[in-house]
Amino acid sequence: MTDNTKQPQITLVGAGPGDADLITVKAIKVLKTADVVLYDALVNEELLGYAPEASVKVYVGKRSGDHTYSQEAVNQLMVDYAINYGHVVRLKGGDPFVFGRGFEELDFAASHDIPASVIPGISSSIAVAELQNIPVTHRGLSESFWVITGTISNGKISPDLYDAAKSRATVVVLMGINKLAEITEIFKSEGKSKLPVAVIQSGTTTDEKVAIATVDTIVDAVKENNIGSPAIIVLGEVVSLHPKYQLIKEIYDVVAKG
Repeated sequence: MTDNTKQPQITLVGAGPGDADLITVKAIKVLKTADVVLYDALVNEELLGYAPEASVKVYVGKRSGDHTYSQEAVNQLMVDYAINYGHVVRLKGGDPFVFGRGFEELDFAASHDIPASVIPGISSSIAVAELQNIPVTHRGLSESFWVITGTISNGKISPDLYDAAKSRATVVVLMGINKLAEITEIFKSEGKSKLPVAVIQSGTTTDEKVAIATVDTIVDAVKENNIGSPAIIVLGEVVSLHPKYQLIKEIYDVVAKG
């Protein structure tokens, strides 16, 4: 039932990278006040348990290969539910402002004079690698990092990858598993065929899979480990700190010595 006595409001909430325990205390407090929860595909559904039992929970898709609702439809749903029910919590995987189109939703709410706020979430761009003991920065190896989407709106690879491949920075690619072969060719063209790479599927969850290799072998490693979406790609010397990389390095050393 709708409740027109409640003032409409919207809160964009970052759900974190997948593990239900990696959500902030503030986010949990807000979920407990929700009249409606609109949640994405990458959100751990355990988090819905924090919302009141009587609240409306609506799945709105949004992941690679799953666009149950267009962004425009999600925007409209968010506003309609707020007007008719009160407090809408827009629960988004990772952080709402890291390739989450969170500002678009914030802007749409403002265009309808609905108060809206944001609660940041832990981004998979840092946390997933971190939980594999791969730091995105490390003294002597990387003083900066790039976070890049693998595919832009026209379906092509992000032009930023060409610039990132020229740098010494750690490069983290989100939503790029289907472009992995193209990405590796970009790095090979910069003479980085032996650069360490990690591909991590469903990071922080019980379905996590990891492939550790180099630019010239990662495509085969991903196939051998049957890794698919959702996954992040980490390219950089920092991946050499992962325990599995030491085995790869030993093999290369043996080959180099003949």
